[in-house]
Amino acid sequence: MYRPAMMHTFTLRTTCFARPASLPRLGLSALALCSTLALSLAQAQPQTAAPGADEAPARKSFKVCQDPNNLPFSNVKGEGIENKIAEMFAKELGLPLEYYSFPQRMAFIRNTLRYKLPGEDYPCDVVLGVPAGFDQVSATKPYYRSTYALVLARGVVGGALDGVDNVADFLALPKATLNKLRIGVYDRSPASQWLAHHDLTDQGKPYAMMSADPAQYPGEIIERELAAGKLDAAIVWGPIAGFYARRVKSPELVVLPMTSEPGVKFDFSMAMGVRYGEPKWKAQIEGLIEKKRPELAAILRDYGVPLLDPAPAAPAR
Repeated sequence: MYRPAMMHTFTLRTTCFARPASLPRLGLSALALCSTLALSLAQAQPQTAAPGADEAPARKSFKVCQDPNNLPFSNVKGEGIENKIAEMFAKELGLPLEYYSFPQRMAFIRNTLRYKLPGEDYPCDVVLGVPAGFDQVSATKPYYRSTYALVLARGVVGGALDGVDNVADFLALPKATLNKLRIGVYDRSPASQWLAHHDLTDQGKPYAMMSADPAQYPGEIIERELAAGKLDAAIVWGPIAGFYARRVKSPELVVLPMTSEPGVKFDFSMAMGVRYGEPKWKAQIEGLIEKKRPELAAILRDYGVPLLDPAPAAPAR
């Protein structure tokens, strides 16, 4: 799935709090993330298919493009949300499950879904987490909608955050308390914009959305920084917030879903992506989404994903 963002780290004021929204390593993550979720990952023009383009031959396995180190979405041990979905879909299709792993940084789509050597088949046929409408793939209908979340540590700042139960409570804290806070955000994310909108820029501590380190993963801001007391709060994509806040046993962490506001979009619908020119395959995947919606929602809830109702359909033109 797409990572939180795939950008370089720049200065706090000039870049971190003045760039378009992006989603955290939703991989494409990204969860990922500058225009609905860091959509610069693919670095390629949208593919188009001529009418009547040939379909791929009958599939002998369910081949999934995945990030090898991107929990809560996927990893090589099969422990992520998308791994569970892949297992369910493969079983439903009666096909063996195969993965093709590539880090969801720059050019993920080009190196997975679109990658093909002469005389060989594509290494994978579906990406299980892309922003709805992501134009580097033929995106399915959404299968869930989530939002960014504010994650707080109880017991810090003299217990000043202990009574905070929602974002409005947080913003209503005395200015002297807010000024003391260290709030972790991924650079060039909606979180950065939100801090600027609420005069909290100086309290923000930016983290690079992308790293050349293959061991880097999106939950570090919670599991290492917030849990270790280097931060008092963090604002991250909801699936990351819910999953990693549960893994931290001390201090107690609280996940507060955030609502989009003028100038700051926090909620995003997520879909699956296939290649252009394979409408029957796309229809088959969408059929599985519809058939398995209750099971998909159960998997997402098991991982602590803050789920929102589906976005209203766009008015017909």
